[in-house]
Amino acid sequence: MDRRFFLKTGGIGLASFGLMGAAPEFLHQFAAAKGVGSGGQNKKVLVTIFQRGAVDGLNMIVPHGEADYYNLRRATAVPQPGKQDGALDLDGHFGLHPSMAALAPFWKAKQLGIINASGSPDNSRSHFDAQDYMESGTPGIKSTRDGWLNRAMQATAGKSDSPFRAVAMSQQLPRSLYGRAPSVAMTDLSDFSVKAGVFSVEMKGGFEGLYQQNAKDSLGEAGKDTFEAVNFLETANPAKHRPENGAVYPPSQLGRSLMQIAQLIKAGVGLEVAFAESGGWDTHVNQGGSRGQLANLLRDFSNSIAAFATDLGKRMDDVLVLTMSEFGRTARENGSRGTDHGHGNAMLVLGNSVKGGKVFGDWKGLKNDRLNEGRDLPVTTDFRAVFGEAAAKHLSVKQLNELFPKYQIDKNKFRGFLS
Repeated sequence: MDRRFFLKTGGIGLASFGLMGAAPEFLHQFAAAKGVGSGGQNKKVLVTIFQRGAVDGLNMIVPHGEADYYNLRRATAVPQPGKQDGALDLDGHFGLHPSMAALAPFWKAKQLGIINASGSPDNSRSHFDAQDYMESGTPGIKSTRDGWLNRAMQATAGKSDSPFRAVAMSQQLPRSLYGRAPSVAMTDLSDFSVKAGVFSVEMKGGFEGLYQQNAKDSLGEAGKDTFEAVNFLETANPAKHRPENGAVYPPSQLGRSLMQIAQLIKAGVGLEVAFAESGGWDTHVNQGGSRGQLANLLRDFSNSIAAFATDLGKRMDDVLVLTMSEFGRTARENGSRGTDHGHGNAMLVLGNSVKGGKVFGDWKGLKNDRLNEGRDLPVTTDFRAVFGEAAAKHLSVKQLNELFPKYQIDKNKFRGFLS
């Protein structure tokens, strides 16, 4: 985390307001971006959601047309559509887990797409390594310093960028936003506004004074500009924007995070990349089928995303939601009525620019000779191809090979889920 400056108190983390190199220059450009809060800009926004712990993609997107699925999962399979607690049919072969009913209307409206059998070409079953590889965008390489989302921000940086173009709703900056492009981490907008007042009144004399002892020192300038950024968000007041169109967010971490991301979008603060996460997906024991542990997680996950899209309404023309998890889970359930660390998984994309109502990807089936190492869904779509399509078509990143070092990506590797 070198060359970083953190202001952490309560629910606030201002990250990546750097003190050396290009970062202070970014902060000195802050004045040029102050008009962003007027809401006059129509920025494209990529919202990424990380399901930490490895969601069971085979029960999230149920292959109900596959007999082997039911042979491999006697206790944890989701019944076929039409049966009690059965899957919600999508295309005659795949279905949504029944607790994901909130997303079914978006599938029917062709706003929701699924990229199946997707994931990392690296076979690691370590949560830590797999998450690091996915967020850095360099599977199998641990030495990468920055994250793929930060590199996307670097590639599209401008002189009048908002200080809030990349925001993570988390206590710490996620790996995907590490890098030279400034990013902000926070947990609560209302807490941020309250603390902003504290910083600008009670602490300014001592804290700012410390940095302004030498007016020519770049540290002093960075400290001053950091306070301006804090005050800018307070003035924009995203928290004043309430959910619209009858949207009701779950009172969960993910629900609160997505509600606040929607508020930032409505406030016009210049947001371009947002990050949210949910945990608890490591279901080794008593996973459940249509009901139980996984069902409860998927219900919150789906209800949160559905509320977000409903809330934004027409604004979803400029917003793309992309979900991911470090790897999938074994095709065969274990002896504890759960599933173990696997390989291939499913990613969701939602937005008005999505060519939805379709399951994308090369599905090989669940017969033993088709499984990865005889136990997992194989990966037939590299996650970098999915990230790359989102970056190229939604964020207008030009040099994809710089976005994903040592991976030759071109449009022929895209799955075509975006118009």
